[in-house]
Amino acid sequence: MSTLDLGLVGNCCISALIDKTGSIVWSCLPRFDGDPVFHALLGSAPERSGEGIFSIELDDLVESTQEYLPNSAILRTRLNGRSGSVEIIDFAPRFKWRGRSFRPQMLVRRLRPLSGSPRIRIKVRPSYGNGAFRPALTFGSNHIRYMCEQQTLRLTTDVPIDYVRQQTPFILDDEVSLIFGPDETLSEGVAQTARDFEERTQAYWRSWANRLAIPVEWQDEVIRAAITLKLCSYEPTGAVVAAMTTSVPEAPDSGRNWDYRFCWVRDAFFVVRALNSLAAVRTMEHYVRWIMNVVAATGGGHIQPVYGIGLEAALTEEIAEHLPGYRGMGPVRLGNQAHEHDQHDTYGNVILGVSQAFYDKRLFLQLGAAEFERLEAVGEMAYQLHDKPDAGIWELRSRARIHTSSSLMCWAGCDRLAKIARHLGLIDRADFWHKRANAVRSAILDLAWSDKRQAFVESFGGTMLDASVLLMGEVGFIDPRDPRYLSTIEQLEKSLGRGPFMMRYEEADDFGTPETAFNICAFWRVDALARSGQRERAREIFQELLSARNSLGMMSEDTAYQDRSLWGNFPQTYSMVGIINGAMRLSRGWEAVT
Repeated sequence: MSTLDLGLVGNCCISALIDKTGSIVWSCLPRFDGDPVFHALLGSAPERSGEGIFSIELDDLVESTQEYLPNSAILRTRLNGRSGSVEIIDFAPRFKWRGRSFRPQMLVRRLRPLSGSPRIRIKVRPSYGNGAFRPALTFGSNHIRYMCEQQTLRLTTDVPIDYVRQQTPFILDDEVSLIFGPDETLSEGVAQTARDFEERTQAYWRSWANRLAIPVEWQDEVIRAAITLKLCSYEPTGAVVAAMTTSVPEAPDSGRNWDYRFCWVRDAFFVVRALNSLAAVRTMEHYVRWIMNVVAATGGGHIQPVYGIGLEAALTEEIAEHLPGYRGMGPVRLGNQAHEHDQHDTYGNVILGVSQAFYDKRLFLQLGAAEFERLEAVGEMAYQLHDKPDAGIWELRSRARIHTSSSLMCWAGCDRLAKIARHLGLIDRADFWHKRANAVRSAILDLAWSDKRQAFVESFGGTMLDASVLLMGEVGFIDPRDPRYLSTIEQLEKSLGRGPFMMRYEEADDFGTPETAFNICAFWRVDALARSGQRERAREIFQELLSARNSLGMMSEDTAYQDRSLWGNFPQTYSMVGIINGAMRLSRGWEAVT
């Protein structure tokens, strides 16, 4: 049975998810939102049972262990059997080469025997067309080509080709390598290439992690979260995907199956800000270029909440008929209807995602008056829409309201424009946006507060509770010790708290009442408690949340609070952001230990 106890490898161009036994069960090529050539995570059609996988099977497997090489995106899996044991090293090459980033659409697997006389079977069974087509095969002395009309991929290896083609078991008595990727000939031998790429890739990741400004506590957790977020950034354009997968359901048989392999403006802002807090600013720099292209393309008009990683606007939703879904729980969706939504928090999130770039002198990219003028058009949309109904942060498909969280981000956009204008010496524009921010703030304070619930509620004039109002403290809208905010925290905990976890909202939506806790909401709660003076309680909850990660330190979108099983798309950037934010907020300072 599939689980989300998976490891992620990648190079900010492509990625793969690998299960506890060392099988690649998910990988899309030629980029994050591409064809899932390995799709075992979401099953395969009955007539193609066992396809969509790249497995290394040990004959008499007893147990397996898995870990990352320290401070890297290189995964080590050990398979232990009665007759011997095997080590698998998995990674996607990434390093500087000839003055540029080298990040090919390539997965490298290195195998070596550790003990005894292990007998293994290698299965390389990609599919094309979202599980619909079996590729045609040709082969040479040390490679196999997997061909279809859309793309041809090549496996190059020093394993006997006949063993791989026929899935023949053989005794692994020496190191071997498998390189899967573009249909290109290697310039060096496969063993030398794999070894060289591993050494260079490990050096890259260790150097990257070495520059992180991490807290003194929870260092391993933060480093793993940071590397995971980095892997979710598509460096060729600067986009940041919400997750690597599509259609892992939010709860069993819920139908809440969505494609998250795209860039949500909202999610990307939180990712960029979390990495900025660790001094990893290059991701922000790439993202700023991406989002400013979005702003330029819209010309001051409607901005979608989500775009493709190559700035694609049309993400038409359809069903992948040949994939049965995670644990058979379809449908498997490709594309996302959210690109058609009005989600007014988007405008504020655009400005929030760019604002640091106006101040940060470390960046190669410097923003000034021209970029500010472009952002003013975005701010105008935020102001005009702050009190208009939308689909909201949770992307409701059949209901529109004036959502408090949307208005909150509209306020944040106006507020940040005022601050940027003052920084640029544009005093008239600073006053203009300050007045607009105050107007939006007054509307929220007047219309989003419920005397009945003694809390800020999910929509203007409403009575239902929603965890997203906790962001008021995080974006600086309200003093975290304001009695109204403290009361809101208390009421949300009573209604939406499930131990250390939090539900998103209490009202039923298009699919009924949510069944699983939404991880980022729990981290918002941690942040709110810490800001409001309840630091020790926040630390206790944070530590419990960390125990809900999988064995490699990653989280999906949702957690079943009853048994702590992982649900929803994986790894979820929102959740990994929560780990970083919580640790940075709650850790003791370095002066406490030095």
